[in-house]
Amino acid sequence: MKKLVTVLIASMLAVLLVSCGAGGPAEQGESGKLKVVATIFPAYDLARAAAGDAADVTMLLPPGAESHTYEPTPSDILAVQECDLFLYLGGESDAWVDTILSSVDWDGAALRMVDCVELLEEETVAGMQEAPGHDHADYGHGPGEVREMDEHVWTSPRNAAAITRTVGQTLAELDPDHGETYRANAEAYAGQIDALDQAFRSFFETVTDKTMVFGDRFPLRYFAAEYDIPYYAAFPGCSTQTEPSAATIAFLTDKVRTDGISTVYYIEFSNHLVADSIAEAAGVETALFHSCHNVSKAEIEAGATYVSLMEGNLRTLEETMPHAEGTA
Repeated sequence: MKKLVTVLIASMLAVLLVSCGAGGPAEQGESGKLKVVATIFPAYDLARAAAGDAADVTMLLPPGAESHTYEPTPSDILAVQECDLFLYLGGESDAWVDTILSSVDWDGAALRMVDCVELLEEETVAGMQEAPGHDHADYGHGPGEVREMDEHVWTSPRNAAAITRTVGQTLAELDPDHGETYRANAEAYAGQIDALDQAFRSFFETVTDKTMVFGDRFPLRYFAAEYDIPYYAAFPGCSTQTEPSAATIAFLTDKVRTDGISTVYYIEFSNHLVADSIAEAAGVETALFHSCHNVSKAEIEAGATYVSLMEGNLRTLEETMPHAEGTA
């Protein structure tokens, strides 16, 4: 499937290069501002916070779309070719990016979110059903060594703050005239995320059992690692499966019952049928935990941000996790 996508992208690039001419220096729009293109919502939100009014920021992934099956359109490719800064994840879900960047004559700058933080290996925990033939993103880190890394780096607020500061610095280097503005904007937003991180830490200090069970994919490896959260889930973070085996359902249901867990979580855009099934069998509740990977059109229109979504997650945890009285 990936080979087919690569062929299709190459074909679109050939058409674009003939019809539009090979790149040259990225041109700023009529506003004279830097043009920033981000692939997914976290990249977009952190970039627009750092940019403020000094640069134009757009997002390629349509609201509500599944990033792991996203395929760029000709207009998406053209937007990348014409931007001054391209901000992307650098993981498996946007492997198509390398095909574009290696095929266009482009003088813009590119920044990978995975290069801004320390990466963690993907993890398969007890009971989790792995996708057959799942092709992880590989990152070499030594002669003859290959590691399978988790790409969902933004789910740790500490990582999100670090990425924000890096984006601000990158924008400042590209547009020195507004350098102080970019740095100040980035620091202000990173400060909000730092405060959010501290709020999570303070809350988890009061929790008597931090174990989380997801009847869904689990793209929250970095969040779990940041706050030392034991977790169980139906599928890994990049899985496209929606129907777990009977053994997986039985394991998670037994885990919820045995450990006295009060809530089964699911992520955004899930039909949460698996979570509902486990919760019903165990006699507990379900709740949404937003991974912030993408947002709906309604959330965009309502002004959703990484900070507001993660604050919503904190409120959900305060309502669903056992913790000491009077501390949340």
